[in-house]
Amino acid sequence: MSGLVESHDVPLVDLDGTVYLDHAAIPFAVESLIGAMDRGARLAFVTNNASRTPASVAQQLRGMGLPARDQDVVTSSMAAASLVRARVGTGATVLAVGGEGVGWALREQGLVPTDHFTASVSALVQGYGPDVRVRDLSEAAFAVAAGVPWIATNDDLLLPTSRGLAPGNGSLLRLVSRAAGRGPDAVAGKPEAALIEEAVRRTDAQRPLIVGDRLDTDIAAGVRLGIPTLLVLTGVTGSELLRQTAPEQRPTFVAADLRALVENSLLDLPGFSSR
Repeated sequence: MSGLVESHDVPLVDLDGTVYLDHAAIPFAVESLIGAMDRGARLAFVTNNASRTPASVAQQLRGMGLPARDQDVVTSSMAAASLVRARVGTGATVLAVGGEGVGWALREQGLVPTDHFTASVSALVQGYGPDVRVRDLSEAAFAVAAGVPWIATNDDLLLPTSRGLAPGNGSLLRLVSRAAGRGPDAVAGKPEAALIEEAVRRTDAQRPLIVGDRLDTDIAAGVRLGIPTLLVLTGVTGSELLRQTAPEQRPTFVAADLRALVENSLLDLPGFSSR
């Protein structure tokens, strides 16, 4: 059997734990992705990280040696902005909570971001940002209590860092929910469908393959949408956790790392076989 790119035109590749950890490339990731491109694959880097712009992410990837373009990056902020535009229309004012990636994505969709809730605000997009303040969460709570549509970029409770686990966007969502008395109207990021659907639409993928290191986001999204998945054991998920997972929630393929995209290196672990 040859590599998986022979039968999938667009690998939808997660970043944290799949391509890099913090700012360091994971072994074999860069050369494997370049090899996939050399064989005709069109890569999309699909991330729940809402705080950064595609240009910032692509610049980091290019610094690692990957010839990534800005348009190859699809973030949960971009999927959230698409959901909002479908609800409130182009030109609407949207309360933006999170990093610079949230406001950028709203502007890309023809929306007007603001950081203050007023009667002119038509919706709220809430995402993670390292500088989100109590004031920002208060503005979000005011908007939610007023009944505007509330779109979350993602619901990841924890954010892995080099110092350990930090509160993620899901933790911040719960603070706003407690204050406002309800939860988000929609979540864009994996395992929900919107982010993957956004990536497929932007790449016109005909035979996509979801690639990632997490069962609860990357693989769960593929199971939900009926898209084949490749789990790499370079990040959150280890072989023991994989064996404990119900068969219907398991990935289609398992590999030690991204070399499986271009060579025959799929794993058959005790108690688990690639489907």
